[in-house]
Amino acid sequence: MTSPGSAEDVPEAGDGTARKGGSVLRVATYNVRGLKDDRRALVRVIRALRPDVLCLQEVPRLPARRHGRPVFSRAVPVSLAALARAAGLSVAAGGRLNGTAVLTSPAVRLLRGEGRRLRWFTGLERRAVAVAVVEKGRDRYAVCSVHLDLLAGARLSHAAEIVPILEGAAREFGAAPVLAGDLNEPPGAPVWRFLGARYADCFAAAPDAGGSRTATGAGAAPGDGTFPARDPRVRIDAVFAGPGLTVLSCGGADVPSGDLAAASDHRPVVAEIASGRPPGLGIATSATERAPFPLRSVP
Repeated sequence: MTSPGSAEDVPEAGDGTARKGGSVLRVATYNVRGLKDDRRALVRVIRALRPDVLCLQEVPRLPARRHGRPVFSRAVPVSLAALARAAGLSVAAGGRLNGTAVLTSPAVRLLRGEGRRLRWFTGLERRAVAVAVVEKGRDRYAVCSVHLDLLAGARLSHAAEIVPILEGAAREFGAAPVLAGDLNEPPGAPVWRFLGARYADCFAAAPDAGGSRTATGAGAAPGDGTFPARDPRVRIDAVFAGPGLTVLSCGGADVPSGDLAAASDHRPVVAEIASGRPPGLGIATSATERAPFPLRSVP
């Protein structure tokens, strides 16, 4: 990995630790569409992401069923637990509450994992978040997987509800907050502005020009973006880093486009994040440093 910063501040490629203090955490987010697509391709994409922490959306709460009976297969994953095993990960949080989950690799130590239901709006899908607090090296991170609603008002209300949940877990464990998921709206929309007043959009902070460039901002060229996977035109999936974190890079999975199109209707996003503030790298700044408008709660 290259960086505009000085050489001694750049992490060693592939070893997951920074040369000068602190560790590097790879956080990915992926909407897997209920494991309804090519599951072998899905496993290949997840393995290519090499995540320490993987935030999932639209995970099935129960194994796949055929003719009313559960389906079991050694060849392809048919449940969240089976997907985790196939990808070399473990289920850390969620999975049973309305479609969000966090998976972790053996490179991190799980301190807590939980699922939390969000306020329900009549007539809309029930929503929940999954939060995992992990430790890598000397650093702790509270990572939250989110999947916001198709209705704009519900999205913004849930975003305002999620932030205290995430930051409460972060405070309890002395961890840095990280939020990742499917926002169901593009950059510049209300939820992005709300979250951007408190956290840093990792892709905007340190876009990775290599790989498949699956995560680009508003106004991106055709073919960029995260949705739909076969012809991605809009970026609705993202990773956000809390204040004080350094965003080293953010992009997509370096895999054949055929696997990306076959695995799900979304494309994944992966970010490399570290604690501290090495010079020349993308910094996740605080709300007071970033906010274009005062942060306020949403009714």
